[in-house]
Amino acid sequence: PMGLELEFVKGDGPRFHNPIHNAEDVAALRPVDPKEQLGHVLEAIRLIKRELGHTTPLIGFAGAPFTLASYVIEGGPSRQFLKTKQMMFGQPDVFNALLEKLTRVVSDYVEAQIDAGVDVIQIFDSWVGCLSPGDYSRFVQSHSRRIFDTLRRRDTPSIHFGVGTGSILSQMKLAGGDIIGLDWRVPLAEGWRRVGFDGGIQGNLDPAALFAPRHELERRIRTILQDADGRPGHIFNLGHGVLPDTPIDNVKAAVDLVHDLSVQHSTIGV
Repeated sequence: PMGLELEFVKGDGPRFHNPIHNAEDVAALRPVDPKEQLGHVLEAIRLIKRELGHTTPLIGFAGAPFTLASYVIEGGPSRQFLKTKQMMFGQPDVFNALLEKLTRVVSDYVEAQIDAGVDVIQIFDSWVGCLSPGDYSRFVQSHSRRIFDTLRRRDTPSIHFGVGTGSILSQMKLAGGDIIGLDWRVPLAEGWRRVGFDGGIQGNLDPAALFAPRHELERRIRTILQDADGRPGHIFNLGHGVLPDTPIDNVKAAVDLVHDLSVQHSTIGV
């Protein structure tokens, strides 16, 4: 709806055929009315909520401004985010204008999801871990905060997720989120300390562990629950998404292990 030519390429993820290069490209991005232009998503939420009833919460989600910006500047996934950082460092006004537009669209989009019936919103800043703490504070934090301020005004619980974010966890917490997601690169207890023990956390099993022998999978799950140490506010989860070709039986086994071991550790497991 913003005028970006998006294609999902099998095995390669999202690709934009008209990436953002300059101020003219940013100015050309169109505003979005989620109820008009993303109505199919909202209708799907309403249908799912009717099926779930009032017993199972439904999590809505959206990309965070920086991660969305990295895709539309790079044209797709990236390892170095060189084009993104070139714009951020060399054209900061253009970069800020892009994030301003994305922040407005994401805020409207999550509000529309709430109106359609979701109970929780998770904001994915999957690639923000490529930034230094200084660059996160200077270029990103205020934009993410606006989205979480919107969610707070709507009294909607929120999850703030990123990858490789061990050095900026405390700043992500300041940006917002009732729950901060941890990946597997930082021990759960240490990550929770950086977030602050008054906050909740989500994580942080390595998705590759779902390919491991059962005894190794159990050892890793047990370690995470021991690190949580029975404190309230821990949502057990992977440190990132489920990898392609993950054996479904291993996913089921992990869920069962979390439930069984959580009872032993008096930890909340999901």
